[in-house]
Amino acid sequence: MALADTIFALSSGKLPAGIAVVRMSGSATRFAIETMFGSVPDARSARYGAFRHGHDVFDRGICLFFPGPGSVTGEDCGEFHLHGGVAVVKTALTMLESLPGLRPAEPGEFTRRAFLNGKLDLTGAEALSDLLAAETERQLELANTMGRRQSEIYLDWRRRILVSRAMLESALDFSDQEDVPQLEIAGIRASSLDLAAAIRQHAMRFRQAEIVRSGFNVVIVGAPNAGKSSLLNALALRDVALVSDEPGTTRDAVSVSLDIGGYKVVVTDTAGVRDDAGRVEAMGIEKARGLVREADLVLRLIDMSDPVRVEIETSAPVAEIGSKADIAETGADYDVIVSSVSGDGLAALLELIGNQARCGVEGKGEVWPTRERHVRHLLAAAGSLERSANSGLVAELAAEELRMAAWELGRIVGMIDTEEMLGEIFSRFCIGK
Repeated sequence: MALADTIFALSSGKLPAGIAVVRMSGSATRFAIETMFGSVPDARSARYGAFRHGHDVFDRGICLFFPGPGSVTGEDCGEFHLHGGVAVVKTALTMLESLPGLRPAEPGEFTRRAFLNGKLDLTGAEALSDLLAAETERQLELANTMGRRQSEIYLDWRRRILVSRAMLESALDFSDQEDVPQLEIAGIRASSLDLAAAIRQHAMRFRQAEIVRSGFNVVIVGAPNAGKSSLLNALALRDVALVSDEPGTTRDAVSVSLDIGGYKVVVTDTAGVRDDAGRVEAMGIEKARGLVREADLVLRLIDMSDPVRVEIETSAPVAEIGSKADIAETGADYDVIVSSVSGDGLAALLELIGNQARCGVEGKGEVWPTRERHVRHLLAAAGSLERSANSGLVAELAAEELRMAAWELGRIVGMIDTEEMLGEIFSRFCIGK
């Protein structure tokens, strides 16, 4: 697909830097290279030379040219590898913008053009977005494996539905022959129900992917002065929450992200739970109770020098943590005993959290849906398959529901899509990608 504008952007990150990479994509790429570098290098070969602003040399570096359709976007692409000074890059970008037919790229526009030119499908584009955002080893693994494997399984399901639909419509052509349509429809009905069950089971694994992508949520809850903020600071290895002997110091949630065993873990300190709180503190306590209800793991912290066990409502696992081991007698009624001052027990607590995070994402190596939109289309496809199977012997209705099921699966990989959804997906990318 040939697009009118040639786009460009700084793709290498924040300046100043050792090297800055400016990317271009579009039909005017050759013209831009000739204007600023003198001539176009051989395809996919790096050439060192001078970059000019008019007659003046403003930098020396490397230029590359990737002719379409054999490029990452399917269009002619170019790269300027410049020194990463602010003035150097500003000059290059200003010069490019002054050339006819060139404009700055919008967020995700390079990837969007790759999609439009068939270089990757939507699940591949989303996996690339996850790759860029990955903070932990497990997130990186998810990004590198899910996009390709998702496409394979969704397209296979879609193919099976299309085969069933073709068989059903073929059976309609022989409706004057006794028993043939009924036999065909019965087999297709059983196949549709089996596939619908498999799709629904697959959709239920979204929560596991969400834990890897967004983080395993751990909430610390306890009475005032139980040591919650001190524990958060000890786990983060820096002061992220205020610590005071005055009860009710924490009135809002404070969170920190940790990498535990390759998993992103978000640990949240909450307001101390008590009955005689003031109006503002009571709002913090109510927020704490809400976070506890939504947590993947709750750490109920109990000051062993003054034990108070707060009552909570949650469906998540609850670990009983005894705090202030440096000044209190230890007891046997705790999963882990810690001291935020001496550091005793912190390693055991991190191990407990890591084990719970791994349990939350059982099934390593399986294919999971990684976006809420995947789940919406998957459940819609399963519903259509079930309605098709339950349409009795009305073959025309069954065929229409099969068409809708295939259409929903096609939307996941981008075979059928709307401009609005494309805008939502690619706007989440950084500029230059």
